[in-house]
Amino acid sequence: MNLSVNAVRTTGIYCRAECPGRPLERNCAPFTSAVAAEAAGFRPCLRCRPDRLPPFADGDGAGIVGRALALIASGTLDEGSEEALASRLGLTARHLRRLFHERVGATPAFVARSRRAHFARRLLDETDLRIVDVAYASGFASVRQMNRVMSAVFRFTPIELRAKRRDSDRLVADGGLPLRIPYGGALAFGALLAHKSPRAIPGVEAIDGGVYRRTLSTAGNPGVIEVSDAGDGAHLVIVAHLPALVSLLDDVERCRRVFGLDRPAAAATPLARDRLLRPLVRRHPGLRTPGAWDPFETSVRIMLGQQVSVAGATTLTGRLVSAFGTPVPGLGAMGLSHTFPAAARIAEATVERLRGIGLPGARAESIRAFARAYADGRLRIDPGSRLDEVTESVLSVPGVGPWTAQMIALFAAGQQDAFPAGDLGLRRAGGRLKGAGRALDARGVEAMADAWRPHRALAAMQLWVSGLAG
Repeated sequence: MNLSVNAVRTTGIYCRAECPGRPLERNCAPFTSAVAAEAAGFRPCLRCRPDRLPPFADGDGAGIVGRALALIASGTLDEGSEEALASRLGLTARHLRRLFHERVGATPAFVARSRRAHFARRLLDETDLRIVDVAYASGFASVRQMNRVMSAVFRFTPIELRAKRRDSDRLVADGGLPLRIPYGGALAFGALLAHKSPRAIPGVEAIDGGVYRRTLSTAGNPGVIEVSDAGDGAHLVIVAHLPALVSLLDDVERCRRVFGLDRPAAAATPLARDRLLRPLVRRHPGLRTPGAWDPFETSVRIMLGQQVSVAGATTLTGRLVSAFGTPVPGLGAMGLSHTFPAAARIAEATVERLRGIGLPGARAESIRAFARAYADGRLRIDPGSRLDEVTESVLSVPGVGPWTAQMIALFAAGQQDAFPAGDLGLRRAGGRLKGAGRALDARGVEAMADAWRPHRALAAMQLWVSGLAG
């Protein structure tokens, strides 16, 4: 994903590479991202709008900087400190800042500030929200703080920036708050929806007519998010129906995570040159590794899929939602009816009630134990952890095996090198790729996948989406 920009020393602005302005080459300096240019004191060009690019990207998602960026994107620094972030990663704050200067060109705190500023600019452009609502939706503590940050980043106040927006910037929808989500590179949105569709959680998620919809909870009240393709090869469009805007920034980040917008597209990875996977990547060059709206929700969905078909797991998850989720009336036309139950609710459930949805006793005990461990903070299911930390944490739950641990690492924790080698579909696909005429065993698939490191999760997605796993 190329997010590089050019800064012009004589004007103090930075531009996209394709900006129609043509400054003298000797006056230009390249930067790897918008946030790096801003940290160096440049402001975004008002003509080509490089601030509409994702503000940063890191190709090594499993590395320390990549893991830190993922934690920042999830809001870790909205209330926490650089010291706490560094400690979470096993570093000193000084070492983390040094790594960020080398790889990103800005400190972690500056990246978090830029994240809020870019999001606020998008709300100013695309919505008619009041300035005070923009401030709180973007994670600022006050309008005064937003004014100070926006003036530093863009050299204009929020009111001045809104006055400069073009008619084409503003989005209008029949109900809800519409907003564009930018991404770089190709995106196989249709293929991701097709993979998600049979796995959508009944009542909580629905996919229809190229639109993904889901329920969510904001400050204890229900809402709905809709996601569709803008059709321009550069944006998705969300429509948010929310009781309050205080979590909008985080909700947009969750949408980015669900569709892998901050992950590399297959065509931009070494998988595109792999002898076995090259034909599959050509069919879906924009395929990415999808993530989780909520790690607990996705983990439970995976655990319910142990030793049953996709359809069977979806049925069981729907029963769990009906029995323990919170009803949300009035959404039947959208195919939605509940929010997913919180971990504490499942942890408090009796084995008898869980068995009542069709679970074997051992599976019911395992899911209840998983919920207790998650609610207590004993599980490491996040992109800030290493793959081995995630799998060891999940495997500590009784009744969880290697397949489940790797699937949770892949889809719930966003681990880019996770690979459930024991998956029957991957074993079948491996056999077909090798021309073996039968499914490989787990060891054979594991050996084959070694060449796909550190993108084994994306390789697994290519095999599942290709039809070879059927």
